[in-house]
Amino acid sequence: MSGGLRRLTVSVLCLFVLVFSISRAQAVEVRRVVAGDLEAWLVEDHLNPMIAVSIAFLGGAALDPSGKEGLARMTASVLDEGAGDMDSQAFQLRLEELSITLQFDAGRDTFGGTLRTLTGNRDEAFALLKQALTAPRFDPEPVARMKSQLQALLRRQAENPGSIANKRFFSTVFPDHPYGRPVGGTEQSIAAITVDDMRTFVAERLTRDNLVIGVAGDITPDELSRLLTSTFAELPEKAAPNGVPNTEAEAEAAIVVVEQPARQSAIIFGQRGLKRDNPDYYAATVMNRILGGGGFTSRLYQEVRDKRGLAYSVRTSLVPLAHAGLIVGSAGTANERAGETIEVVRDQWRRMAEEGATAEELADAKTYLVGSFPLRFTSNGSIAGILAAMQIYDLGIDYLDRRNALMEGVTLDDVNRVAEDVLDPSALTMIVVGEPEGLMVQQP
Repeated sequence: MSGGLRRLTVSVLCLFVLVFSISRAQAVEVRRVVAGDLEAWLVEDHLNPMIAVSIAFLGGAALDPSGKEGLARMTASVLDEGAGDMDSQAFQLRLEELSITLQFDAGRDTFGGTLRTLTGNRDEAFALLKQALTAPRFDPEPVARMKSQLQALLRRQAENPGSIANKRFFSTVFPDHPYGRPVGGTEQSIAAITVDDMRTFVAERLTRDNLVIGVAGDITPDELSRLLTSTFAELPEKAAPNGVPNTEAEAEAAIVVVEQPARQSAIIFGQRGLKRDNPDYYAATVMNRILGGGGFTSRLYQEVRDKRGLAYSVRTSLVPLAHAGLIVGSAGTANERAGETIEVVRDQWRRMAEEGATAEELADAKTYLVGSFPLRFTSNGSIAGILAAMQIYDLGIDYLDRRNALMEGVTLDDVNRVAEDVLDPSALTMIVVGEPEGLMVQQP
């Protein structure tokens, strides 16, 4: 596909997306609902009898004690396996009978939960969420079962090149920081986690001052206010101190090879980036779209895939953690072409830093980033998740009204200044898992 045809295709797609989604985007009005010291952000939608809730407690796997890595994720896996006077089977059966979806998970910086329910089952759904948060049972059978499942997952990940590369990347760029430890733990650390550890986690982390709530669907502010009190008011008031320090990724270039029999090499690459509260984050978003976050329109895709056929896909993303920022990319390539792939990535990194973007690239990137934004509001679940994320990152309740203007306001000078300031080929860490050829290995 020629460059002109590609740009035309992207422009037509963005126009279609914008026209198709504009009514949904215009309908999104965020309301603040307060009940005592509890607050939720709500988008009402009474077209369908469904409600979605997204909650997050600040502080996730980065707070796991040394030797007990995986505690947050282990707790998440067991939290809905029995609560109050219902054992695991009874609790899960009740969720199934009422078509309620209740799930928990943990990342590096947050411990989250999602609830989906029909409006008619709303009160019991919120009551079951309350039971899981305030009265989890941690009975021996589900604890043992979840430990076994998590350890089996870790064994599978230990044979997956992408998982190996991702874990090694974080341990390499954050060697002396909690971010360098595996979110899911190890087989040994999962085995060491006790019920008392999980009860301590619940008491110290699942607290009202640590909680953000996003809700979307068939519910009014008055109804939600009542449910906030009945569901969350009995949580402890204050969380234990969050002792995770701010940090930056290691700034020395490294190529780390993890030998594994495979026909292809999995590559994870990256360096320090920007945190979400950095004023240049929007310029960095546009720059990343041009460099590697733009699918088949990005420079890396064109140079690595289109022109040379080195990889089926290659992309980059901004990763704004609570205590650090990263820009991270990935690619998969034949072993004999791993060295060439890495050289092309480094060259594009350098070119973007030194030469910057063009006016045409800027216009295309902003057209897509603005035009595709309404697609994020395709369901109540996605909206509830966005509302929670807006609070986690302290974006303001009017963020949805301001976001596209912030993106439109990015100038070519902004993009090129950020590219020069942030992108540093001499600090680019490469993790390669497989049997790569043509590499000058630089262990950190």
